[in-house]
Amino acid sequence: MEFLAANLAPVMFITLFIFLLLGFPVAFSLAANGIVFGLIGIELGLLTPALFQALPQRVFGIMANDTLLAIPFFTFMGLVLERSGMAEDLLETVGQLFGSIRGGLAIAVVLVGGMLAATTGVVSASVISMGLISLPIMLRYGYDRRLASGVIAASGTLSQIIPPSLVLIVLADQLGRSVGDMYRGAMLPGLILMLTYLAYVFAMAWLRPSVAPALPIEARSFSEPGGASGSRSLVVLLAIAVLGAAAVDHWLIPGKSPIDERIVIQVLAGGLIAFVIAVANRLLGLGLLSKIAERVTFVMVPPLALIFLVLGTIFIGVATPTEGGAMGAVGAIVMAVARRRLSISLLKQAMDSTAKLSCFVMFILIGSTVFGLTFRGVDGDLWVEHLLVDLPGGQTGFLIVVSILVFVLAFFLDFFELAFIVVPLLAPVADKLGIDLIWFGVLLAVNMQTSFMHPPFGFALFYLRSVAPSSEYLDKVTGRRIAPVTTGQIYWGAVPFIGLQLVMVAVVLAFPGLVTHYKGTLPPVDPSKVEIRIENNPFEPSGSGPGGMPNFNPFGGGPDSPPQDPGKLFR
Repeated sequence: MEFLAANLAPVMFITLFIFLLLGFPVAFSLAANGIVFGLIGIELGLLTPALFQALPQRVFGIMANDTLLAIPFFTFMGLVLERSGMAEDLLETVGQLFGSIRGGLAIAVVLVGGMLAATTGVVSASVISMGLISLPIMLRYGYDRRLASGVIAASGTLSQIIPPSLVLIVLADQLGRSVGDMYRGAMLPGLILMLTYLAYVFAMAWLRPSVAPALPIEARSFSEPGGASGSRSLVVLLAIAVLGAAAVDHWLIPGKSPIDERIVIQVLAGGLIAFVIAVANRLLGLGLLSKIAERVTFVMVPPLALIFLVLGTIFIGVATPTEGGAMGAVGAIVMAVARRRLSISLLKQAMDSTAKLSCFVMFILIGSTVFGLTFRGVDGDLWVEHLLVDLPGGQTGFLIVVSILVFVLAFFLDFFELAFIVVPLLAPVADKLGIDLIWFGVLLAVNMQTSFMHPPFGFALFYLRSVAPSSEYLDKVTGRRIAPVTTGQIYWGAVPFIGLQLVMVAVVLAFPGLVTHYKGTLPPVDPSKVEIRIENNPFEPSGSGPGGMPNFNPFGGGPDSPPQDPGKLFR
């Protein structure tokens, strides 16, 4: 009993992980551990029964949290977009655009994965859409199965780090920081990670041409008469859009605007310029644009407009993340109506899935609240703090150990388990060490991305396995027998991309400015140079009050003195 009383916090923590490894549901494991060890703590005299009286208020506080309302909005938006055909149109068009070069289909998957990440924020929607649409085409034209599987799974997990990510919403809530700041901080690391994936695909296609061949001529449906690709007019259109976006940036956007705000507005401006040119070309029959240039423009502009509707309104301060999610959900419905894909069954499926995921998150959060109440009651937070603050190396040592810890735990726990169990224990320590919590949150988000890719429990791998062919089948286009994609090929395909994600963790660690640009361009305030000047001493007696006490007039001198402007008291 004495040993248990002295070590109740570590025993409680180890017991929780034993329950999780045995396969018990996360929410119930958390809540049961909290209640059972709370009763044990009461029996040992470490806690008082009054502690659990705080539990109902905490649960109601979770349900009243406006930030978490963004989760069902973004989930619903992603599910409607998945079924609206947007992913299918993007993959087909971008695949045709890059099909003439080696690795073109894989490049298209990465680019479309980034586009879906910026519109849906849901990993399952991205992986399943790209697995169903692009994997059969890649297998048809001889792509290496490991490369094809890895590219699809990794591109789907870009939804973890590129806003509007559900991961970033949950992390912001757990760290007690603004979702908008978390989105701003994650923008550049997400884009750099996408470029890293593209560089890997280019390198593989160049070093091993057989693993990522180009599309044959007969498979390119948007070629011009005479076999020309039509890319010249697309390049000209892109150049005009870029120059127009640069002009908008120069004349309309203030010079000190944050970089994320500038990126979103420039992309929207360039897209609108290209869209206007394409519409004029079609209506007036000018013949300036090729088929592929016109097709790319009409397919890319709607998701770009949706990105601005969600992220642009958040970054320029027009809407909160919750309001941005609501507008994104409405925009997704409008896109589905425009594509004539909206139906009662689609809405029912989307709302069912949204309700299930939202309830899943709420139950885990309630369970983690019960666990956290008892864990802090037995000084578990102090135990974790002493364990991590005393690490050699200060901030650097703490960040390296935490990065390794999260990477190892990601083999066994998914993102939500890490976010609701581990992050609340690490955040106070990081704050005490003076670490910027937005930077810390983005670092954790990039690291936790590996939890979707880790064999054997990575959810992205499960999603891909559910749609990848598990047995030999007859290809309808070529008439050839196509061998299945094995689970081992999916697992081995994920390994190089896990390595790239770890490289990104190191980059964020080494260059904090990639994240901390969210603070803007205002110069920092030096507290040692702040001057406080009091023009009239408000503490100087200005006459006698009741009982002989001097009158106190904070805004002037004596009773007959004119009132002073409060704004001039302190500078």
